[in-house]
Amino acid sequence: MKLFTNTSYVKNLFFLAVLILTSAVFAQEEEEEKKKFNFSGSVDAYFRTNFNGLNKAIPSEDPLGESFGPTAPGTSFANRPGFALGMANLIASYEGKKVGFVADLVFGPRGEEAVFGSPFGSANIVNQLYVYWNVSEKTTLTFGNFNTFLGYEVISPTGNFNYSTSYMFSYGPFSHAGLKVDFALSEEWSLMLAVMNPTDFTDVNPFGEYSLGAQVGFSGQFLNFIYGKQGFNETIVGGTVVDTDIKGLFQIDYTGGFDITDAFYLGINATYQDTDGVGFYGAAIYPQYTTSDTFTIGLRAEFFKEQGDYGAIGTGVEDSDVFAITLSGNVTVVEYLTFIPELRLDSASDDAFINNDLEPSDSLASFLVAAVFAF
Repeated sequence: MKLFTNTSYVKNLFFLAVLILTSAVFAQEEEEEKKKFNFSGSVDAYFRTNFNGLNKAIPSEDPLGESFGPTAPGTSFANRPGFALGMANLIASYEGKKVGFVADLVFGPRGEEAVFGSPFGSANIVNQLYVYWNVSEKTTLTFGNFNTFLGYEVISPTGNFNYSTSYMFSYGPFSHAGLKVDFALSEEWSLMLAVMNPTDFTDVNPFGEYSLGAQVGFSGQFLNFIYGKQGFNETIVGGTVVDTDIKGLFQIDYTGGFDITDAFYLGINATYQDTDGVGFYGAAIYPQYTTSDTFTIGLRAEFFKEQGDYGAIGTGVEDSDVFAITLSGNVTVVEYLTFIPELRLDSASDDAFINNDLEPSDSLASFLVAAVFAF
């Protein structure tokens, strides 16, 4: 009887240990599974004013007269007068060993401008929405809507040093919908190939045309390519289908940078875009110097030139160019919150702006300060 009791006690102790161990393993696996789900995002707002340009709209009493709006550079996002809103950015993602997804939603003026090419269903909401599959350790397939691989800057202010954006970024692609394949060729070399809808049409392809993309990377330096027709190749005239002979857009873009010292970084971007003789080219440098854990100062110096009547700068003159210098600081006063004061000078080859006297001007000096909260 005593032997039986001891044996039962040992069995019960053994089963209890197994139960505790199993529970611990399941709890650990559950915790690891939870860690695969991530939720992040940002909120930003800003104040902007001109030194030598209109800061308000001046309507004309005469319906046929000329009204004037606030003056701003012809670039995206940070171009509203006074206190203005950026966007709320909410990102949910799952990162598994083999598969994952990203659902990136945007709300507010900056978000609306970023997804302008998505008028069907997800207008002003979906910035990115894609799934991916790690086919092997060196090959990844991505399917859906993803931000562009061209250019130095990105849509989210958390990914840029300057709050305002460059001309090259503003008139290059924002996003693509399609299938891309990333190859890790070695520790230094990478390759990406993609087939996509026309640029920024991320909900649907209304044209029946597709673009091809490619990226070659080496040690943090990237050479990017995109080619494809961006409109209808046929139209109906008088009940007859007519070939409109839309030419393909071609863009080549270099993006990279170098750590000159531990505190000094130099970013570089150069691009060329052409569609049958109309397009643009430009180059920019992004030197940044970190003085402490809470402050970094940086500059963007950009030269941008139009080909033909492209219309980006706003001069109304063919082959215009602009040189823009932007001096920015990144001040992290508390965790998650960064203030970005910024001075910007745009100098164009022709009159592109309106000064305080309502006269055309070829230059504009402006100041802004942005608050960016990232979590």
